[in-house]
Amino acid sequence: MLNELVIDKDLEKLSNEVEDEIKEQFERIEKISEKNSLKVLSAFQKCNLQEMHLNSSTGYGIDEAGRNKIEEIYAEVFKAEEALVRAQFISGTHALAITLFALLRPNDTMISITGAPYDTLQTVIGCGAEASPSSLKAFGIKYEQIELVNDNFDIKAMQERLKKQDVKLVEIQRSRGYSTRKSLDIEKIETVIKAIREVNKEVIIMVDNCYGEFVQDREPIEVGADIAVGSLMKNLGAGIATSGAYIVGRRDLIELCAERLTAPGIGKEIGPSLGQNTQFLKGLFFAPQVVEASVKTAIFASRILERLGYDVDPKYDEIRADIVQTIKLGKEENLIKFCQGIQKGSPIDSNVIPYPSEMGGYEDKVIMAAGTFTEGSTIELSCDGPIREPYIAYMQGGLSFSYGKFGILKAIQEMKK
Repeated sequence: MLNELVIDKDLEKLSNEVEDEIKEQFERIEKISEKNSLKVLSAFQKCNLQEMHLNSSTGYGIDEAGRNKIEEIYAEVFKAEEALVRAQFISGTHALAITLFALLRPNDTMISITGAPYDTLQTVIGCGAEASPSSLKAFGIKYEQIELVNDNFDIKAMQERLKKQDVKLVEIQRSRGYSTRKSLDIEKIETVIKAIREVNKEVIIMVDNCYGEFVQDREPIEVGADIAVGSLMKNLGAGIATSGAYIVGRRDLIELCAERLTAPGIGKEIGPSLGQNTQFLKGLFFAPQVVEASVKTAIFASRILERLGYDVDPKYDEIRADIVQTIKLGKEENLIKFCQGIQKGSPIDSNVIPYPSEMGGYEDKVIMAAGTFTEGSTIELSCDGPIREPYIAYMQGGLSFSYGKFGILKAIQEMKK
């Protein structure tokens, strides 16, 4: 069957064995997907979505019905008071930057309780090697971080710091970024939010939800977060939305974010949808199934690469908090070859050979493989990693399990060469 991909017989045999091993994990993921599908369908029906809401707007997009309905549906899905879902958000980092600049003022303090955020957000904050003149730090906003201890929140250190009541915002990054720590499941986030509220009722709790949506059957707002942010180029876009991001949470906080995105006094009233309403809605509708496929792809990758002797995280039978799978490849050559194999297994630009290069917002050279229908869409099968020891590949996505499996087998075959 895999002759078309030029996969050798030993690898095909191993692939079949692994698929038999992971059936129990697949059944568990399918049940979560079913719950989230019902959540989405119920939101569409409760919010009375109509064909007219698929229509788009240009120009100012003043009080556009379709855009407003999408935001109503997002608020319902996330159990939030309000939502801001816009094509004008370029990325998840952009939406996070909008949120932080909207909620923080000069001399305010924010704390990350998940250690250092990922590279591009460090640039936004101004805590990297070189602080941008446009960073939060340049505007007089203070930043502190509390490290995780054995992949768990340091509750004691966090509570002691928050008792001082001078912290405006606590940031929780659900996914691991380019670090080696584990991603954080919703149960851990629920526990830490309860611990925060024991000592500080006023601090804003913000969750960077990128890569985590619909991997479990609850979202951060449901466990007490004030605001959550994510990208439609990832889980909730389902490979259908071609731009955009979302912010959901408390109404007063969303209003501040909207005024930062547009202008004070205008907020959510304007913003053309630019032909994206159908893609946003269809993406959300398919998101539970596409996330299911991505998680299955990650489970398959985890088990087959573990069988081949590589250090993987999470293990195939662990509870998943996001769609990211890491493979510690040990050598620069392996990382490059694996990413090149993912590219060769892609539907688009499969003849392109990616190489490490400098990228804005990252300290190290980065290699990125993504033959995707939407540029930068990481819910489609993609793989990337910084060129630094221990040479970890960060793999995510897969619009269907079959396509994801083929891409992984192609990547392994490329390394075997």
